[in-house]
Amino acid sequence: MTKILWVEKQIDYEPQGIMSMSAVLKEAGHDVKLAICAQEDPIELAKKYRPDIVGYSTMTGSQHYYFELNRAIKENLNKPVMSIFGGPHPTFFPEMIHEAGVDGVCVGEGEGPVLDLANALNNGGFHPDLPNWWFKVDGGEVVKNPVRPLTRNLGSLPKPDRELVYSKHIVTRRSPIKHFMASRGCPYSCTYCFNHAWYQIYTREKRGYQFPVDWVIQEVQWVRERYPLEQVVFLDDLFIIFVDWLEEFAEKFPKEVGLPFFANVRSNLLTPEKVALLKKAGANTVSMGIEAGNDRLRNDLLKRKMSRETIIEAGQMLDDAGINLTATNILALPTATIEDDIETMRLNALAKVKYSHAFLFQPYPATELGEFTKQNGHMVGSFEDIGAIAWDSSILVRSESEKNQMENLQRWFAVGVQFPWLIPVIRKLIKMPRNKVTDFTYWWIHKLFKGWAITRRVHPIKITPRIIWTNARHFLQMEA
Repeated sequence: MTKILWVEKQIDYEPQGIMSMSAVLKEAGHDVKLAICAQEDPIELAKKYRPDIVGYSTMTGSQHYYFELNRAIKENLNKPVMSIFGGPHPTFFPEMIHEAGVDGVCVGEGEGPVLDLANALNNGGFHPDLPNWWFKVDGGEVVKNPVRPLTRNLGSLPKPDRELVYSKHIVTRRSPIKHFMASRGCPYSCTYCFNHAWYQIYTREKRGYQFPVDWVIQEVQWVRERYPLEQVVFLDDLFIIFVDWLEEFAEKFPKEVGLPFFANVRSNLLTPEKVALLKKAGANTVSMGIEAGNDRLRNDLLKRKMSRETIIEAGQMLDDAGINLTATNILALPTATIEDDIETMRLNALAKVKYSHAFLFQPYPATELGEFTKQNGHMVGSFEDIGAIAWDSSILVRSESEKNQMENLQRWFAVGVQFPWLIPVIRKLIKMPRNKVTDFTYWWIHKLFKGWAITRRVHPIKITPRIIWTNARHFLQMEA
């Protein structure tokens, strides 16, 4: 039996990848634990547990935190331990294997690779030739292995190990909103997304695999039988790609589960037929990317390939069906102006968006838009200056005044969408200088409006004093 310790800085919602890998490992007889740094000392837990493997799932911007923590854990253990890194950043930047203390980097999907590694260590026959892995071996040499095919039969995977998270994280366990995956992959190549880089690694793979409908239903039922559950959230990039799957889901889910759910859609894939199926299945809220109101930014820079009319029509169809719409948007894009961002706010209002998420653009490396930003001199500093939080500040080159307005607009964006008649007032408010007073005031206005919209529209659930207290404590403990 190999002992594996996963380390997470904090839990926002269920970490799908870690839960899936844990289920595969436990099914094979290995032992798995989770350390949540926000609520316990991971070094002390590691010293007590004495793992054989310590694993980290990292996004770009969070890797330095985990590098430092990993070195501290290894220094404090009185036994050899293999440290492994997976997730988006290691997948696209496996060269991080050269970082001090990093022993292995997993490129791509992790279930099969981590099981191979655990089995090899357990049998005492470890060789650094396992697919998907880059290993640092004696003398500092790096062994780089090719990737295996993606998991095509997703129904062959065990159900995610939710106990790993729920047994330790009270907020997620008690929450009536829980998160699931019904598919993997996306056929589109938006320039701000890692998706096109993913399919440069998996060159011959179909761009999207679906979990069987019955598998998804069984997982939801398992959770509902054991934990509070009023709203199901599907995290899939695109929930509505395959019509035949959606038809089966719309037939079975309301009969066998009957809970409202949230899913991600795309405006140019929405048809009256698909909207009717979503309504029949029980969707009360969906989200779609609008990203930019300006046609050049949306279609040339971001390669979204959709018109304003398509976005507005999709919003109207959903509104007519009684399905709430949320949207994601990217402010402070390279070559964009403050007027472009205000135009984005207006387009959200025309599409009848019930809550609009607005993020400040971050030029992530390995994305087409990130590389464009760097090569054309739009970025201050380097990729190393990107933080883990994507809505606090912009690192793009522009005047201090415009940068200030774009950062302030991010806090007022959802309010302006809901009340477009306030846009002239918002224009004046965003010109206020950023300081402790304006940051504090605008942050709270943004958070209070978001809290109201999420609980009343996006995820309408029964609010109890315990939920309010638990979520408020969690909210204050979360980074930024």
